[in-house]
Amino acid sequence: MDIDVKNLHPLEVRLLRHVALGEEITVERIMAELGYILGQCNQAFSWLAAKGYLAEKSRRTRTLFELTELGRRQQESGTPAHRIFALLKGEGPQSLPALAEALALERSDIGSAFGQLSKAGAARMNSQNNAEATADALGGEFAITTALLDRGVGGALEEESLTPEERSVMAKIAKKRGATNSPFKTIEREDVIWTLTEAGGKAKDALLAANISGDEVGQLTVEMMKEGSWREATFRPYALGAPTARIIPGRRNPYANYLTWVKDKLTALGFEEFDGPLVESEFWNGDALFMPQFHSARDIHDVYYVKEPRHRASIEEPWLSQVAQTHEDGWKTGSRGWRYTFDHEFTLRQVLRSQGTVLSAKQLTNAKVPGKYFGVVRCFRYDQVDATHGADFYQTEGIVLGEDVNLKTLLGLLKMFAEEIAGAEEVKYVPGYFPFTEPSIEVHIKHPVLGWFELGGSGIFRPEVTRALGIDVPVLAWGLGIDRMALMHLGLNDLRDLFSANIEAVRTRREN
Repeated sequence: MDIDVKNLHPLEVRLLRHVALGEEITVERIMAELGYILGQCNQAFSWLAAKGYLAEKSRRTRTLFELTELGRRQQESGTPAHRIFALLKGEGPQSLPALAEALALERSDIGSAFGQLSKAGAARMNSQNNAEATADALGGEFAITTALLDRGVGGALEEESLTPEERSVMAKIAKKRGATNSPFKTIEREDVIWTLTEAGGKAKDALLAANISGDEVGQLTVEMMKEGSWREATFRPYALGAPTARIIPGRRNPYANYLTWVKDKLTALGFEEFDGPLVESEFWNGDALFMPQFHSARDIHDVYYVKEPRHRASIEEPWLSQVAQTHEDGWKTGSRGWRYTFDHEFTLRQVLRSQGTVLSAKQLTNAKVPGKYFGVVRCFRYDQVDATHGADFYQTEGIVLGEDVNLKTLLGLLKMFAEEIAGAEEVKYVPGYFPFTEPSIEVHIKHPVLGWFELGGSGIFRPEVTRALGIDVPVLAWGLGIDRMALMHLGLNDLRDLFSANIEAVRTRREN
């Protein structure tokens, strides 16, 4: 078998020349004998193992305990428990706040350390509610902790070197993660023993025969040219057969690119884009849409409420008064309303926007007639997350106003969204119910894997919505799940893949 040793890395070359068949090869040995650092050892082992020149003989996991910066400070000045005990012995009883001030420790540290002393019977609270020492000296776990801190200064401690009592104490003062507030950090290390394979032995012989030492120069530098040292140097040959580095060009996130494409398409059709804040009042999120304040969608399980500030200061007039009266008795809309007393405090309550129709309602207050408006809107609604549902999601929301718009116009818009923007081949329209539209239509599309699912809702705004907000012409409205449209368009089977942290999937995903 021909072995091409000219393309071996110098780290591989020097290691192969240094070891022999039957010898045990470890990180510690190579670091000591060849001067490699840990990263160089791991690289050389990985490369040679991939080529079949090294084989793993055995593997063992070790647990080590290493002093943190906090541990070093405690080794020098004492643990909080030792410092508290020494102060109480020297100065007499002290209040816990006084201990914290005198020792420059956080009150939480004082409380925790005093609790340890009290549990061990070394300190207590007296009748004046001051801490006092009740023992002559600290022993037991406190003495073991001091001994471990002293030993840790000399380097990491092996778990196998600890006594059962020391292991018990170490379990309380060492952490594997977030160890900055602990004296010791737990480290798990795998020790692998390697051996040279038969192929590795042949590679070593080939290196010796070719007189390749691993000290060959890989790059000609300006300094070598100036000094003339290149004349005596031996250069590594060019690896013309080596695989080239993968070129990863920059690209936009496929879903972000899809959202931009949808916006561009709607803008090209003459729509104007609207937007608004994520936090809205109950007024715009529901009341302005003629949703009664006792409607089931107002339940806390569907809407995320804002904790602080809980309420908005005010709602714009005359919209508040007109909407409130529409709820109560229909105002001038020809409706009987919902027949209840409108709650003016509830309407100020702040929520995360739960539907894009909020912005359609707000747009009515300054819309042009005729007019076409849309938004790509992020919404928040409590839901069980699965392949077609998310707790936060995007909707494409829009309205078309005009004397001549009708249900046929709306169906044409829905067909465009389902077929051209989502890319669905099978579409159906189902009667629906929404408090703010009449008639109401749901559009459903068929996914090749997930089957039929609802794309969103639509309809013609009721007069109770439009007239209370200053509009007296028909208004078509829709709110469609653009995340679900993206599933079809991008060829995905799960909404969660749109927001994947897998960078490789993002790099290779089809866009449009």
